[in-house]
Amino acid sequence: MLKESVLSFGKTVELMFSDSMVAVIDLDIKMAEKVLAFEAKVDEFEDEIEVSILDLLTLQQPIASDLRLIISALKISADLKRIMGLSLNIAKIPGKIEGGHIIPLVDSKKMADIAAYMLGNSLKAFETRDQELARGIAARDDEVDKLFYTIWVELIEMMAKDKNIISKATYLLFMIRYIERIADHCCNICESVVYLATSEHVKLN
Repeated sequence: MLKESVLSFGKTVELMFSDSMVAVIDLDIKMAEKVLAFEAKVDEFEDEIEVSILDLLTLQQPIASDLRLIISALKISADLKRIMGLSLNIAKIPGKIEGGHIIPLVDSKKMADIAAYMLGNSLKAFETRDQELARGIAARDDEVDKLFYTIWVELIEMMAKDKNIISKATYLLFMIRYIERIADHCCNICESVVYLATSEHVKLN
């Protein structure tokens, strides 16, 4: 039940992140509002996970692997909550940009696609306790970091040449920072998976 509660939370967060990026790329206010509506539900997910943990502790006699599951589930839930918050931040951007983007969001979408892959597969690794998958997913964080730097440099250079785009460029800088942080939280989830599978504490980011 605990694993299922975390995975259910994860599926919702995946959807929020995906929809928030669609909202930004298309400047779709209705899609952004759909994402923002999930903010009120975060407490429900946390409560469900807490109940599952209490059930495991009180109704069963947890062994070492169960205790690792509890610790991992708590850590993963905390990372999912952070990703949820970052997705909400992304969803707030479309309402602040008028008249279209200053650049095509090709590389930004590549960043988001990698981060989405990392999120979905880190949850799969948690479900299957696959530490090798988790390590491979975390390695993709380097790709996100490289794209972040490329976009950051491009936007800073554009801002230096044209002061009129500073506002729009700043929101895009925020967006790529949010995506970069989401990838970092996916690495944290992968670390929790390795701990769950092996009891080993590792740093994958």
